[in-house]
Amino acid sequence: MDEVRPTTGAQAHGLASIFPPGLQAIYGECRRLYPEQANPLQVTAIVKYWLGGPDPLDYISMYRNIGNQPQDIQEHWHYVSFGLSDLYGDNRVHEFTGSDGPSGFGFELTFRLKREVGETAPPTWPAELMQGLARYVFQSENTFCSGDHVSWHSPLDNSESRIQHMLLTEDPQIQPVQTPFGTVSFLQIVGVCTEELQAAQQWNGQGILELLRGVHMAGGPWLITDMRRGETIFDIDPHLQQERVDQGIETEGSNLSGVSAKCVWDDLSRPPEDEEDTRSICIGAQPRRLSDKDTEQIREVLRKGLEFNTKAALPPISAQRHGHERPQGHLHTQGAGSRKDSLESESSAAIVPHELVRTRQLESVHLKFNQESGTLLPLCLRGRLLHGRHFTYKSINGDTAITFVSTGVEGAFATEEHPYAAHGPWLQILLTEEFVEQMLGDLQELNTREETKLPKEYSWPEKKLKISVLPDSVFDNPLQ
Repeated sequence: MDEVRPTTGAQAHGLASIFPPGLQAIYGECRRLYPEQANPLQVTAIVKYWLGGPDPLDYISMYRNIGNQPQDIQEHWHYVSFGLSDLYGDNRVHEFTGSDGPSGFGFELTFRLKREVGETAPPTWPAELMQGLARYVFQSENTFCSGDHVSWHSPLDNSESRIQHMLLTEDPQIQPVQTPFGTVSFLQIVGVCTEELQAAQQWNGQGILELLRGVHMAGGPWLITDMRRGETIFDIDPHLQQERVDQGIETEGSNLSGVSAKCVWDDLSRPPEDEEDTRSICIGAQPRRLSDKDTEQIREVLRKGLEFNTKAALPPISAQRHGHERPQGHLHTQGAGSRKDSLESESSAAIVPHELVRTRQLESVHLKFNQESGTLLPLCLRGRLLHGRHFTYKSINGDTAITFVSTGVEGAFATEEHPYAAHGPWLQILLTEEFVEQMLGDLQELNTREETKLPKEYSWPEKKLKISVLPDSVFDNPLQ
């Protein structure tokens, strides 16, 4: 990538006939906000993605925003991407499906970075961050929505900063635009600390974003990222954790319906030498592929996540629907969708059609998680299952998936009579409220944010369930 200056606004207007209409529509919205910056600095992909280049975003424009002191909005740099939406309308990147729906993936990314004293030009590292997120979207076809969170596990600017993860929200200034190729909304990246990400996981992203808006040092009303921020919102106001986050989890549960994780499961009820054994999901074995139908249903489980109706429902498998560099641990919340997942789930009465599903009931299972995934188990139990919902771990190393369901979830192939059921490498585990409470007590040490000595093993012999929390190396080098 290299920095260039784009065509000026006046020139672009004069060349409207050859200026790509999707690009022109977004430029028009930016010119509305920044009429004095018709020619902003811009980072551009030297070799465009549609010509075989590695960067999906054709351009990232960088504007200087003077803020608004009376409204507690500090001066900052404002970054806007071009490329997740359809800029050209000629199928070179995105399939053109008409102007009524979303343009391309339906959104572009923005980012607001605090301007440091004496800084005369915007740093360019946010452009590479935005390209990384765009590569994930293009390769996985999973889209982002407001309230989503991404665990990045590294300072966003490769410094020593505590800002190592991201939340996503609607940009407070840029309005959705209608282009000839569909609508485009604008999702703003918000840098957060590890403790703030964990709170978003345990409660919900929108709740944490609202807390960040109320703290000047943490972003203020426009959620401006300050890479030099050394304190979390809970350091600044210790009451926020107990009075807002903990209370929110208790009364509302968690919005997090699933995570990309390091996990495997083992069927202990069948000898491994059995040729029909489907426990080939074990570490060290060659996993079977998930069918397209299973893949789509798991996507729906993650996408539909939180259901506010009387009963949460796992969506049905649909025979008509088909079936990456990724941000590490992209976390799925309600509304996190896929371009392939355009159909809504059926009603809460939806049942997986029996003729489409060949399931096995298992007598005994062993679940294995890395430490990051293991620490989410209390959230899964307390924030999801106790509120009548479900939670899915989808392996980043293969097709393995583990879905925990409560007795209030309809459409599961695990039942109270057969609480462990598998369809290929997808395992469902149904837990009663009484067993969830017991597990929460036994897994209490996983609630701590301190590093736990690994491996850790938890066993419930009467339920024929075993859980191990193992070092990352076990998952990264499965054959060792």
